[in-house]
This record gives sequence, C-alpha cells and structure tokens, in this order.
Amino acid sequence: MSEKREKFVKLAEGRTQAALEAIRKIGNLSNRRAYEFDDADVKKIIKALRDAALDLERKFGTTGASEKDVFKL
Repeated sequence: MSEKREKFVKLAEGRTQAALEAIRKIGNLSNRRAYEFDDADVKKIIKALRDAALDLERKFGTTGASEKDVFKL
C-alpha cells in the first residue's frame, strides 16, 4: 500500500468515525424531556447536514448528487 493511500485510509477512518459520533450526539438532542425545540429547528439542522453531505459528494466527484443541481428542460 502506498504512503498516500495509508495516510488517506487513516485520516478517512478517523474523521468519518468522528463525524458519525457527532451526528449521533445531535440525535440525542431529540429528547423532548431534556430539551425544547420546534420543527423549524429540526429542519435547519437536517438541511445543514444534507447540504454538507451534498458538498462532500461534489468534492469527491460523485455524479448522483450533482445531477440534482442541474436544471434541464
């Protein structure tokens, strides 16, 4: 395995794990007995996460995400 590949795998695994843990922690905020929020708050959080995921797909060149952004008649 090349040095660049090893570095990518190590960083990708760590950063992806950290992102997944952060998303799970955001999910913990759904406990209405501990927190007060409304639907608008939830929609803003979900939109921000979706936008970030779409940006990630664009950066890696995944075609499925970018097709949604192309207007065609």
